[in-house]
Amino acid sequence: MISPFTLPPHPLAQEAATAVVKRVHAYMQAHPESELHRQGKMFGVLVYEGGCLAAFSAKLDGSYHHEGFVPPVYETDTPPVGTSREESRRLQQLLFANYRFLNRSGESKNLLDLFADVPPILSPEEYFSNQKSQISNFKSPVPIPSSGAGECCAPKLLQYAFAHGLEPVAMAEFWVGAPSHTEIRQEGVFYAPCSGKCVPILRHMLAGMEMEPAPETKRAQELCRQIEVLYEDDYLMVVNKPAGLLSVPGKGDEPSLTVYLAAEHHPGYLQPAHRLDQDTSGLLVLAKDPESYKTLQSYFQRRDILKRYEALIRPNNLSTFNSQLSSLISLPLLPNPYDRPRQMVDMEHGKPAITRYAIREQREDGIFLVDFYPLTGRTHQLRVHAAHPDGLNAPILGDRLYGTPAERFFLHAAEITFLHPMTHKEMHFCIPSGF
Repeated sequence: MISPFTLPPHPLAQEAATAVVKRVHAYMQAHPESELHRQGKMFGVLVYEGGCLAAFSAKLDGSYHHEGFVPPVYETDTPPVGTSREESRRLQQLLFANYRFLNRSGESKNLLDLFADVPPILSPEEYFSNQKSQISNFKSPVPIPSSGAGECCAPKLLQYAFAHGLEPVAMAEFWVGAPSHTEIRQEGVFYAPCSGKCVPILRHMLAGMEMEPAPETKRAQELCRQIEVLYEDDYLMVVNKPAGLLSVPGKGDEPSLTVYLAAEHHPGYLQPAHRLDQDTSGLLVLAKDPESYKTLQSYFQRRDILKRYEALIRPNNLSTFNSQLSSLISLPLLPNPYDRPRQMVDMEHGKPAITRYAIREQREDGIFLVDFYPLTGRTHQLRVHAAHPDGLNAPILGDRLYGTPAERFFLHAAEITFLHPMTHKEMHFCIPSGF
C-alpha cells in the first residue's frame, strides 16, 4: 500500500479524488445553502483492489450519512454534557470507549487505548481561557483523546475497508469548498492526515501493512553534497542550503545540514543562528562557538538582521489576489494544536507576525515573482501570509503544507545583512534564487 502520508498521492488516488470533487461540486450546486459554500471540508478516497471508497470528515450539512460515502466509525447525535466538569469528562470516556478501530489483522482498539500515551491537546480557546491553570493542572486517571478524534476521513475509510475485507491500495485526503481562514486549506489541494487526531489512530490501523519505502533519506544524502560554504572564519559559517534538506536533525534518521557540516568541516561546536524550513533553500548562518551563537541569537531576537526572500507565488483566484505592488501583511499566528507543524491564523490568541512584500514580476503563466521581508520570525510566517485569503491569497509555488506540491518549493533566502559577532563588521551576502 502507498502510505496515506505520501504527497502527492498515488495517481489512482488522484483520479478517484477528481471524481469525488466533481460529485461534491454538483451537490453544492444543488444545495446553495450547504455549509460548504461558507466553510469547506476535508474529503478522502481509498482505492482498493476492485473499487474505490469515499468519505468526508465529521458531518456534512448536519448528517453523518450521504449516498456514496462511508458511514462513521461510531455515530452519536448527543454530545456528552454533564452538570460538572468531572461528569462531562466521565461521559466523554464512555463515548471514546465506543469508538473502536480495526486493523488488517482484525485487532480492535478504542480511542482510550490508542491515546493512552498521547498528551492531551488543548484547543487555542482552552489554552488561552481564564481556566488555563485549571486545565493544565487537571490530572485525569484516564487518557483524554483529542476532540473529534476518529471522525477524520482516513480512519473512516480504513475502518470500512477492514470491516468488509477490502485490500487498500492507495489513499488521499483533499479539501473541497470555501477555503479555511484559520488552517489555510485550499480547494482541491491534497493534505496528509493530521498529526494530532489521526496519527495515533493510524499507527494502529496501518500496523502490519507493507508500505512503499520513502526515498527521502537517499535524496538527503545527495543534497548534503550540494551544500555551498560561502564564508567561514573562527566564529561563524555562512552556507547556501539546498531545498529539501533539514537544517537540524529531525525525529528520524534523515541526514541534516548541521550534522553533515560538523562531520565534514567543523567537528566541534556548530549551531544555526536561525532556521530555514526543510523545503526552503538559501542563506543560513551558523555559529562556531557558544558566545558567537548567543550574540547572533540576540541580533535575531532584536530584529537587527535584515533578510530578503525570493518566492514564486500563484494566486488562487486573480479576482481576489492582493495585487498591490508592495505592502504589509499582519496576520497573527500560533501552532495548530491538532496538526503540528502547521500554523494557523488566530486574531485573538496568535502572536504578531508581520511581513513586507514587493511584487517584482508577473509572468505569462499566472505566476508572480515576489520579494518577502519578514519583520518578525514566526514559524511558517511567509508561507501562511502568502497563502491566507487575508494575505496575498497566493500560496508559494510547491508549498506542500499550505498550497500545492510541485517539483520543489519555490522559496529562497536570497539576502542577509548582519554584524559580525566579534569584529562588529557589517556582513552582507546575496545569492539570487534564479527562479
